[in-house]
Amino acid sequence: MKRLKVYPHNGSITGAVAVPPSKYHLHRALIFGSLAEGETVIHGKSGALHIRDTLNSLKDFGIAVTPNEFGYRVRGGAYKPANGKIRVGSSGSTLQFMLGLGSLSQSIAPVYNGHKALRERPIGPLLKALGSMGVRWSAADFKMPVTIEPGRPKGGLIQIPGTLSQWISGLLILAPFAEKDTIIEALPPHNELTYVQLTIDMQKKFGIHVETDPSGTRWRVPAGQKYQPAEIHIEPDLSSAAFLLVLAALFPADIVLQGLEGSGTHPEGKILDIIERFGVPLAYDGGNNSVRIQRPDVQPVSIGEIDMRHIPDLIPALSVLAAVSRGTTVLKNIGPGRMKESNRVKAMLQLNKMGANIREIGDDLIIEGVGSLNSASISTYNDHRVQMAFTLASLRAAGEGSELTFPNAYRISYPEFFEHLALLGIQAAPDDPAAAPKELRAEEVVSV
Repeated sequence: MKRLKVYPHNGSITGAVAVPPSKYHLHRALIFGSLAEGETVIHGKSGALHIRDTLNSLKDFGIAVTPNEFGYRVRGGAYKPANGKIRVGSSGSTLQFMLGLGSLSQSIAPVYNGHKALRERPIGPLLKALGSMGVRWSAADFKMPVTIEPGRPKGGLIQIPGTLSQWISGLLILAPFAEKDTIIEALPPHNELTYVQLTIDMQKKFGIHVETDPSGTRWRVPAGQKYQPAEIHIEPDLSSAAFLLVLAALFPADIVLQGLEGSGTHPEGKILDIIERFGVPLAYDGGNNSVRIQRPDVQPVSIGEIDMRHIPDLIPALSVLAAVSRGTTVLKNIGPGRMKESNRVKAMLQLNKMGANIREIGDDLIIEGVGSLNSASISTYNDHRVQMAFTLASLRAAGEGSELTFPNAYRISYPEFFEHLALLGIQAAPDDPAAAPKELRAEEVVSV
């Protein structure tokens, strides 16, 4: 297996990078645009592999998406799969957002399939809920491949565990097409509600009205609504920016993140407040639409407890930050993090191999900060966020460099990651021999 060798960085970080557009927003804008009769214009383009998975699925349904220099034009209309095969790749969002939409097919029954790891992820609760909604499906052991029979959904009261927001979002996206009003009730646990709210906010831009109960865990979607074409400007991706913000906490820094004005409607908007509380100052420049970070070489200071229930994608990055901060950090309600591209809780426990002090107790990660880390061999489980998090940890680790498995994982969500590190003065790219210190450059550096 190829491995990525990451050597310690012993200097500061300086420079400017443009934060890429949010794939959270872009997934939804592309799919909603495909459901709207007419042309939707999207400002914001991504090379993330998961966005490619959504584009492939839309193409398989016969939807025309035309990319340009700055974004996409989506010609929405009827779903007419040419051969019935719908590719979802490795993207859980693509699968779970679009699974119910197969019932809108106007030709043959679509069959969803994807990469091996995604075929093992749980979709049973979503399939059962779709069945309650009147969607006919067939699958072995509630896993892909899944066949969805064409036929308008019925609607009604649908109950589903609130374990994963993608299940709820998938129901919300389909509900406007139902024969009668749909009420979706999330049963405990109630996780990732920020992601559900993003779905509702984006639906509003496409003319769809969703009523949210005061409890925040029950939604009513009136029947008879139609998605309308829209012009959408995609916000910056704070889940990607989180790695740059943590990087600025690990080294003396003078960097500018372009395009970042604030939290906006991003589900992980809390990262900005969290990073400042760790002692990283953010100076916003509204005129230049950017934020500047200037800080000396001082150890970050823990902020105590952080509730991860609604921001689970930040678990890898914050685990690294907490591991090298002074004091004890408790990442609470980490359960959703076990059900992502990998079990991210298990993956981040590998920080102990680097000299960290991190323990899993129930649904909490207890992290006692240490002064320094050491190089180690790490499995990234082909998880993009785990790989990028351990890249940051490796840059702060003493020794002859850390080895990380699956050197291509970062391309899933943040294909510019190593390019952006280089712009900030860090040579760590998988195919860059300059990443190795002079005395180590004779070693082979993996080529991706």
